[in-house]
Amino acid sequence: MLELYHHGSSVCAAKVRLVLEEKELDFEKHYIDILRGDQFHPDYLKLNPKGVVPTLVHDSKVITESTVICEYLEWVFPDTSRLIPADPVSHAEMLYWTKFVDEELHWACGTLTFMSSHRFTIGKMGPEKVNEFLDSTPVLSLASDWKVRKRRYIEDGFDDPDAHKAILVHELTLKKMDKALQNGPYLTGEDFTLADTALIPYLNRLHKLQMLDLWCKPYPNALQWFERMRQRSSFSSAVDKYLPSSLANDLETNGRKSWPRVEAILAQVRQQN
Repeated sequence: MLELYHHGSSVCAAKVRLVLEEKELDFEKHYIDILRGDQFHPDYLKLNPKGVVPTLVHDSKVITESTVICEYLEWVFPDTSRLIPADPVSHAEMLYWTKFVDEELHWACGTLTFMSSHRFTIGKMGPEKVNEFLDSTPVLSLASDWKVRKRRYIEDGFDDPDAHKAILVHELTLKKMDKALQNGPYLTGEDFTLADTALIPYLNRLHKLQMLDLWCKPYPNALQWFERMRQRSSFSSAVDKYLPSSLANDLETNGRKSWPRVEAILAQVRQQN
């Protein structure tokens, strides 16, 4: 039996849901509202001490970290819609992408999302609840200093110096994708792989923030790839289905308001690179 603890706005949870849907695996769903602080409940922290989603439970075995979960599903269910290339070179190319997402893009996405939108959504709870939410973050979470950084992002937004790096990482991601997609319809060439499932939620985050089309003007291959990915049946069932309308509205409204700040920093990034 597969059980997934997840949230609608989590890019990592979306990544795992995409793999589950692509492989047509049945799973029981447990919704954890990470903007309300459900991930800090003692019972959930026993499953995932970092206080993040997703968490997969397979026949009582607990698997955490989204990239690990995706590869685990490939190992355990190898006969359903293979998402790891058989060719060793293509496999290595896939791993370059998943490694880049874990080491660079995920942190940058969390930073950009909090600065653009989540800071306003969480702010609706009022000062006392906001402090409780921030104080509940484990020391080791998205990053070793995420607890400190998250407070800064909520309080300072794009005035925080990390804004420049977060936007730089997204710019480099789109540029790298655009170049790779000159060689085929998918990130590693002719086959849809874990590289594609890894990147879909991150471009979708920019899309939900109303930033992707504007950001991708120099990168048509990346934008066209995302539009093709949106046509896959797994996209609606794994991504759009779980995003609450109120949160989707927050991302859209706040993202549109935040774009001028992002655009100004992006112009600096492009001038320097």
